[in-house]
Amino acid sequence: MPSTLAEWLAYQEGVNPHSIELGLERVNKVWQRMGAKAPARRVITVGGTNGKGSTVALLEAMLAAAGRRVGCYTSPHLLRYNERVRIDGHDARDEDLIASFERIEAARGSGSDAIPLTYFEYGTLAALDLFARADLDVAVLEVGLGGRLDAVNIVDADAVVITTIDMDHMDWLGNDRDSIGREKAGVARRGRPAIVGELDPPAGLLDALAVSGAQVQRAGRDFRVERHAQGWRWQHRDGTAFELPDPALPAPVQYANAAAAIAALHALDANGALAAPIALGQAATDGLKSVRVRARLQSLGGDPVVVVDVGHNPQAARALADWLQLRRFPRVHAVYGVLADKDVVGVLGALGPRVDHWHLAGLDRDSPRGLPIGALVEALRQTLPEASHDAHASVADALAAARAQARPGECILAFGSFFVASAVLAEPTA
Repeated sequence: MPSTLAEWLAYQEGVNPHSIELGLERVNKVWQRMGAKAPARRVITVGGTNGKGSTVALLEAMLAAAGRRVGCYTSPHLLRYNERVRIDGHDARDEDLIASFERIEAARGSGSDAIPLTYFEYGTLAALDLFARADLDVAVLEVGLGGRLDAVNIVDADAVVITTIDMDHMDWLGNDRDSIGREKAGVARRGRPAIVGELDPPAGLLDALAVSGAQVQRAGRDFRVERHAQGWRWQHRDGTAFELPDPALPAPVQYANAAAAIAALHALDANGALAAPIALGQAATDGLKSVRVRARLQSLGGDPVVVVDVGHNPQAARALADWLQLRRFPRVHAVYGVLADKDVVGVLGALGPRVDHWHLAGLDRDSPRGLPIGALVEALRQTLPEASHDAHASVADALAAARAQARPGECILAFGSFFVASAVLAEPTA
């Protein structure tokens, strides 16, 4: 059997012939064999298309500020696999992950009867296993793909947050927002809070939530954001309101993510589900000031400044465009690479008016799903025929070209995939 974390991860890649296999039967059977102990006294599941990682980080920061012991499961990772599992703000240790993988392997069985878990399912079970052993007040779980059939959904959440719905993973979830929304709604549970963070959610999401019997609370209807010069105000229809500082996370969309996170904690607190009440206004204030999450408009400094973001679909690209419009850099250089199953045309169209030069990078060396540079160049030419660009075989080469060309005061925005973000973060700062 494997002995190091790297060996275990390589082993897991070959256990199931499918890199993605949605469904709960296999992973739930292994979890039941492991004892299926609750991962924490309370569980919050975060689903949606964009904003999940930021919302998890906001919940973590607010709960920690309230003195609660918190575990967070997110994916994918940027630099180290250990980032996926955090307990009390610390990434899981190699030896703890290995011990959990050994327990999973024993429960999986052997020979022809062994249950073929995917790489993601191993990671989900390891997170749940380590959380269950950590005496947590709250576990915050990020959905990997969809919701209804995602491995995270073997746990009944006490509250769910559904951030946004956009066109992504269409081969698995459907070809329109209604279909995707119905899949995302699958994490909700009857009688428990379901927070909808988007002002204009698709009817498919709302219909599915209504069928689920969840206690739906919607942004703009049940809670709202009012921004002003000194910060912003969160207000619930029950009269609860907090005056809050701007989020430490820079994008304008973070107000919506923060509002949804506060709504989830408010709902749990109102239901008495948090065991002891929390001073939510103070916890939200402290959490908004302290929250950090990598590669969400993360500035690496320098002049020209390098900014990294994992945005990879049209909705995320529109959010990036809004941020660029506010910042008004004299010139913007985009370092862009993407996976082949993403809506490249939609992303290019959303950001085209804000980008002065494109430094394109092929990702086929990084992933079997990576879009080769020739296909990316062709997509740019078809979508933005007049766009200034150059082409590179790797993210590192594209970043080097952007740094050579950009001038002081300008911005280098590296985005399009976790592969782009991780490659840029791994580069030494200029």
